[in-house]
Amino acid sequence: MNTAQAQRVLYVVTCATLAARDIGKLVDLAQADGWKVCVIATPMATRFIDRTALEELTGYPVRSDYKQPGTADALPPATAMVVGGASANTINKLAAGISDNLALGVLNEAIGLGLPLAILPFVNTALAAHPAFDRSVQELRAAGVDVLLGNGRFVPNPPGEGEKTLPGYPWEAALLAVEKLLDVAE
Repeated sequence: MNTAQAQRVLYVVTCATLAARDIGKLVDLAQADGWKVCVIATPMATRFIDRTALEELTGYPVRSDYKQPGTADALPPATAMVVGGASANTINKLAAGISDNLALGVLNEAIGLGLPLAILPFVNTALAAHPAFDRSVQELRAAGVDVLLGNGRFVPNPPGEGEKTLPGYPWEAALLAVEKLLDVAE
C-alpha cells in the first residue's frame, strides 16, 4: 500500500435494511484495499448494526447524529463515500436534497462537493416499482452518483425475500464502483 492509499478515507453509510447487519463485510473489503473506513448510520440503522464491533474494526466512532456546533469532528474528511444497504427511503430523500439526519447531510454535501459516491440499494421489487424511486435513481445518476441497480449490480428481490438475497449481496460491486469514480476524479 502506498502513501496515497494510506490517506484515502471511505465513509460507509448504512441504512435501516437487512444489509446493515453485514456492513462489516464492506468495511473489511475496503480496509483490505487500503482505505481508512468510517461508518455513518441512519438513526434507524443503529438498530441493525453492531456499533461496538464496527468501532473496534475501524478505530473510529460510528456516527449517527450531528455533532454540536464548534465541536471537533471525530472523523477525518472523506475521500469517497459508499451507501451500503441503501433503503428506498434514503435514496428518495437524497434525490430530493433532504438532510434530516447526519447520513443524508453528509451524502448531500458529497454530491455538492463532487466526491465519488456509489449507492448500493437493498430494496424489494414493490419499492423499486414505485415511480418516485425510479425518478430518484435517475436524478442521482444525473448528479454523478453511481446507483448500483440492475444486472451485475443489485437486483431487487420480491417483498419478504430479503433474507434470501443477503448472502449474495454484491458488496464488492460497491467498492469497485467507488474506486472507478475516484480514478475518474483524479
